[in-house]
Amino acid sequence: MSSCLFCDIIEGRAKGNIVHQDGSLVAFKDINPKAPVHLLIVPRKHIASLLDLQQDDRELIGGVLTVASKLARDNGVAEEGFRVVVNSGPNAGQSVFHIHFHLLGGRRLGWPPG
Repeated sequence: MSSCLFCDIIEGRAKGNIVHQDGSLVAFKDINPKAPVHLLIVPRKHIASLLDLQQDDRELIGGVLTVASKLARDNGVAEEGFRVVVNSGPNAGQSVFHIHFHLLGGRRLGWPPG
């Protein structure tokens, strides 16, 4: 596998403003935030995109949503509302091909997105 920015952040080879880490997931602040709260929740396991998920990744992905809920509360956006977004592929805006989930909040988020 060629170098992956998110793998480098997870392994400490690249700088990231980490706000959560456990045995399966790491969350850090997005360097180009689109909302007052914009965190990325990233599995430690390298999975390129949603299309690469396997049956045995179900617990991992459930963990993403549990961590997202905790981080929303910790960052004061749970009550007013927040969004969890995953982009898959270049036309959807995925620029780092390591699956990651955006937690966005702290302002009114428009619909439809994009």
